[in-house]
Amino acid sequence: MPRFAANLTMLFNDSPFPERIDRAARAGFSGIEFLFPYSEDVDAIRDALRRNNITQVLFNLPAGDFAGGERGIANDPTRTEEFREGVKQALDIADTLDCSMLNCLSGLAVDGVDHDTQWKTLVENFRYAAEQAESAGVLQLVEPINTFDMPGFMVSSTSEGLKLINDVGHSNLKLQYDVYHMQRMEGELIGTMKANLEMIEHIQIADNPGRHQPGTGEINYPFVLSQIDQMGYKGWVSLEYVPDGKTEATLGWLRDWGYWS
Repeated sequence: MPRFAANLTMLFNDSPFPERIDRAARAGFSGIEFLFPYSEDVDAIRDALRRNNITQVLFNLPAGDFAGGERGIANDPTRTEEFREGVKQALDIADTLDCSMLNCLSGLAVDGVDHDTQWKTLVENFRYAAEQAESAGVLQLVEPINTFDMPGFMVSSTSEGLKLINDVGHSNLKLQYDVYHMQRMEGELIGTMKANLEMIEHIQIADNPGRHQPGTGEINYPFVLSQIDQMGYKGWVSLEYVPDGKTEATLGWLRDWGYWS
C-alpha cells in the first residue's frame, strides 16, 4: 500500500501555514512536503508537525527568485556562492523539521552561457549538495521537470536525471520521479520506474492534462499505483496536484480505489 503524502504548496493552500498541516492530518495524511519553507515560520511548522505526528518528507533547496520566474540556480556559474549558502540554509531547516530528503531544482538555461559550462556547474553544485547533505544525514534528490510547463529546464527527462547522477558520482544523490512530468515528456511510466527503481527515492503524482487529482485525466492511476506497489517501492508517494475544487473534496479517489477507509 503506497504511503501518501500531501504537497502543501498545492493542497490545502487556501489556508495559511501551519493550518494546512492540521487539515492534512484531519484528512488522513501522515506525511507532508512543500516547495519552500524560507518565508514561513519554521518553528510553527515544526510544532504543527509534532502535534499532528506528521512527517516532513521533503522540501526544495532555495531556487532563486521563484515568484519572479526563476526555477533554480544550480546551473548558473555566477551564483555558486549563493547556491552553497542555500544548501546550508536548507540543511539547518531540515534539522529543525527532522526532514530526511531535499530536492534541488536544476534551473532554466542561462542566456549567454554555453550548455557544457552550465552542465559542469550543475555537476559541481549537486556534488557539493550531496556531500553536505550526507554529512547532515539527509538524502539529496534531483527532479526532471517537463519543458512544456518550464521551457528551458536543464534536467527534463529520466535519462538526463540519471546522467547527472552518474556524472556527480556520489551515492547520496538519487532521483525524484514525478509521474505527471514524465508522462508529458516521455511516457513509458511503468517500464521506466521498474528499470530505475534502485535510483528512485521519491515519487510525486498528478494527472494529465490539467495537473489535477488522479482520475481526472489520461493516466491509469489504479494500474500505475498497483505496479509501484508490486515493484517493491518503499518510499512516499506525494500528491502534488492542482485540486479541482476544495482539497478535501478531491481526495475521494483514495477511498474509491481502496487506499483509505
